[in-house]
Amino acid sequence: MKAVVLKSFGGPDQLELQTVADPAPGPGESLLRVRACALNHLDLWIRAGLPGSKVKTPHILGSDVAGEVDGRRVAAHPGLVCGDCAACRDGRDGDCAGFGIIGAYGGSPGGYAEKLCVKTAHLLDIPPALSFEEAASLPLTLLTAWRMLKTLGEVGPGQTVLVIGAGAGVAAAGIQIAKALGASVIATTSDAAKVERAKALGAGHVLVAPPADLPREVRRLTNGAMADVAFEHVGPALFMDALKCLRPSGRLVTCGSTSGNAVELDMRYVFSRQLRILGSRMGSLAEMRAAWTLVESGAVRPVVDRIFPLEEAAAAHERLASRGQFGKVVLAV
Repeated sequence: MKAVVLKSFGGPDQLELQTVADPAPGPGESLLRVRACALNHLDLWIRAGLPGSKVKTPHILGSDVAGEVDGRRVAAHPGLVCGDCAACRDGRDGDCAGFGIIGAYGGSPGGYAEKLCVKTAHLLDIPPALSFEEAASLPLTLLTAWRMLKTLGEVGPGQTVLVIGAGAGVAAAGIQIAKALGASVIATTSDAAKVERAKALGAGHVLVAPPADLPREVRRLTNGAMADVAFEHVGPALFMDALKCLRPSGRLVTCGSTSGNAVELDMRYVFSRQLRILGSRMGSLAEMRAAWTLVESGAVRPVVDRIFPLEEAAAAHERLASRGQFGKVVLAV
């Protein structure tokens, strides 16, 4: 089969289209004919040599895949777990010692290829109205956003959710999920050209961030009530500002750190206002199935920024790294 292989850790130039051996499915697995694979920032980090990922080169990246199994149009839940430990039995997939992600953590090959072995139980039927590229844009970001907002953030009707960085795929999913859960959404974006697109997804207000005083703007928009939940994935650039936007006993849920890893935290805001800071890593198969019902009902729509052919994976990486995208960058396979 043809696949884009990461030859060595480094820049996009390390991605090369090659002919490699077809994968062979093991027990409980299906051979997926990949039709599309979406990119994530995780791909960029692993390409650069992410510590702790256990990836060894040569390697095939790609966590979000959609394609066909015996004529059935499917997308794949991207999580990998042992299935036997206490964490797995409790539905805490992210705590499993054998936790992995297709194409990423754990060294599993990914979807920058014509074929991929996936667990049969992890296959999700693609609604007829969606293309393969649209379906591939959903799994990882949809699941991450669902866990952040529903499971950890406990978002419900009448609440206010602050979504940081609306142009990112996970934030585009977060806006729609928060709206589907009955919340009001205030979103931020670094690009004024993305304001109307964020509103079209369900954001009631969109702030071009960082404004001079983000907490003051949130206070104004909520008539002093502030946000119940802050949905954060950027890191130090806006972390402390997002924390200051919360009401007493509010929750900040974070899943990433695209602006850096170290945050300077003013602990007074945490203990004096009884705030909760919650880290989130993907989610379980049960959460994936629950989130997928929003796709089937049309409550969550795919947001695709640009589609590249498989052989232009390096250009797709450059597009994602530029942070100019709105939604997902996808490879057509």
